[in-house]
Amino acid sequence: METKVGWGLSGCGDISEKRVAPAIKDSELCRFVGVTRKNYKKAKDFAERHKAEKWYGDFSGMIDDEEIDAVYIATPVYLHMPQTIAAAEAGKHVLCEKPMALNSRDCRSMIDACRANNVKLGVAYYRRFYPAVLKIKELIDNGSLGKPVVISVYAHEFWDRDDLKDWRIVPELGGGGPLMDFGSHRLDIFYFLMGEVERIAGLTDTLFFERDVEDTATLVLKFKNGAHGILNVSHAVLKPADTFTVMGTEGTVEASVLNSGILTITRGGTVETLKLPPAENLHKPLIDDFSQAVLENREPLITGEIGYYTSRIMERAYRSVLEKF
Repeated sequence: METKVGWGLSGCGDISEKRVAPAIKDSELCRFVGVTRKNYKKAKDFAERHKAEKWYGDFSGMIDDEEIDAVYIATPVYLHMPQTIAAAEAGKHVLCEKPMALNSRDCRSMIDACRANNVKLGVAYYRRFYPAVLKIKELIDNGSLGKPVVISVYAHEFWDRDDLKDWRIVPELGGGGPLMDFGSHRLDIFYFLMGEVERIAGLTDTLFFERDVEDTATLVLKFKNGAHGILNVSHAVLKPADTFTVMGTEGTVEASVLNSGILTITRGGTVETLKLPPAENLHKPLIDDFSQAVLENREPLITGEIGYYTSRIMERAYRSVLEKF
């Protein structure tokens, strides 16, 4: 059995620069074979800086390389579906950035293509690997919080970029605003902790910026386990936020900053603080798990079906309308 997975990387933006390429390069399970991006010279520069062995001028050149076993797709969302299908048909496993695709129909096409070609498909909802998130799940599952009542998230990142052509805020390229961008991460944790959704209602607005996608979204969800969920995400709030709270009939667990890994657990008259920081490179546990899944011929922990379900939640949220008072 091979001991390393040969990786190709499609897209060399911020996430690839800061996390994906270093995670592949530093993993004992990976061999960093090559990268591709539109600009060949920039692809060469990226490859040389991150110690990739090759660089390609187009995606088809990369997936035709027999030394590549798996492809990480870190391109804008509208490219996720066609690149995943092309990679699957070339016999490559695919780990795709979130959100998985522009809509759930495209997600299903990606899943079907990977199944038909007997390759693995994963989605980069890496927060499922956070020790703090795993601890919250443990507290819920073992009944330490009693019956879950409310799960809530407030996530704010002020959009101080000047480029209104950034693909993240162009509907046909990114699919939406903060709900698609980083709200998808939080909805995936909702699904991980609470299970399937029974009802959903949402509000999306452009409250500050002049653009074609929302700068603020608020969702209200009811899960099949009976709990309620509240998600508020915004590009228009100056003070950043990353709060995460689960309240139950017998206790509450809160992370004032989820990425810090510091949890406050309140039960009865006791308050306990735990420090469970995530990996230094947030993508490395994700890359390691997917690589191990390829080597062991098992499913990755975060499958295409998981990515599909989160995209379905967002799709239904965008469609929902609350009655005017």
